[in-house]
Amino acid sequence: MRPSGLRRLVILAEGQFAPHSAKTAFGVIRYARDDVVAVLDSTRAGQNVASYLPGHDIPIVATLVEVLARQDPPDALLIGSAPTGGRLPDPWRSTILAAIDAGLDVLSGLHMFVGDDPEFAAAAAKRGTRIVDYRRPPDRMETAVGRRHGPGKKVILTVGTDCAIGKMSVALELRKSALAAGDRAAFVPTGQTGMMIDGWGVAVDRVISDFAQGTIEWLVEEGEARADWLIVEGQGSLDHPAYSSVTLALIHGSTPQAMVMVHKPGLAEHDFDHLPEASFPIASLPGYIDLHERVAGLIAPSKVVAVALNTSLYPDDAEARRIIAATEAETGLPADDPVRFGADRLWRAIRDGVNALPWVDPA
Repeated sequence: MRPSGLRRLVILAEGQFAPHSAKTAFGVIRYARDDVVAVLDSTRAGQNVASYLPGHDIPIVATLVEVLARQDPPDALLIGSAPTGGRLPDPWRSTILAAIDAGLDVLSGLHMFVGDDPEFAAAAAKRGTRIVDYRRPPDRMETAVGRRHGPGKKVILTVGTDCAIGKMSVALELRKSALAAGDRAAFVPTGQTGMMIDGWGVAVDRVISDFAQGTIEWLVEEGEARADWLIVEGQGSLDHPAYSSVTLALIHGSTPQAMVMVHKPGLAEHDFDHLPEASFPIASLPGYIDLHERVAGLIAPSKVVAVALNTSLYPDDAEARRIIAATEAETGLPADDPVRFGADRLWRAIRDGVNALPWVDPA
């Protein structure tokens, strides 16, 4: 869990500050309440985050020394990217040790637990700083029990045609619009970046497979204590050769009454950057939507009620809107790009669609 209180963060993204490779950094900058004072990436030093995320005036610098010399120095170093396999690149060790020596806490979402590294642990103990590993699984280990949702509770899961295309961002934008519309809504974080943003949750991709659905069940139960509309953060994709298992666990563990399909037009193949010779085409939407409904229906009925598009490969707004309209015609479902154009219209359509489902409690 995130330590209480807001923080001043410096984000480590050496050589990787880009939307795909540093999605943790981008997510925290865009959605977290913490103050990001700088990004560390010597390959982009002198640039500003505003060039990548308009409205976020944050310098990109080469060294931690530059950041520590600021009038408003950070109090924590956040590791802003997750290399394949979640391992820590060796060149980053010196930066992390320097941050600890300067009294900064270290916040990590890597699969490798920074707090278990003897050198880092000893340095943090000596300096009195904290190391927070967001992917560390909870002590609570339970198998699924087929828990039913509480009366009047409505659970929506974001699913996707690939990894790292915006399932978390879509969920957060939908919550924002739901709250603006007066709907009592909560975001249920299921990954390290979502946890960094919202301050609770579990990184379910680190949970032992026997306990994954059970963990998701009690995460949803916790969400139901917070709100009536639950928007569960999706992970992976159902046909991804490396990351399909976490998607299946989320579908069967959260038993969503409805799903939102996230899709990135123009992306032809699954992200498989650590095996570039592999080729796994992205599925077409109508059949893929039907597949999700059938897989979910093995446990509980669910329907895809909308398509959320990531149109970032198409910089022209008119072209993006044409693709949105074509997606609606292809699927027969409401579609939009909630990050680019806002989620208000899509949320209204989702809310109406969920309320019309025969298996949803109207209370």
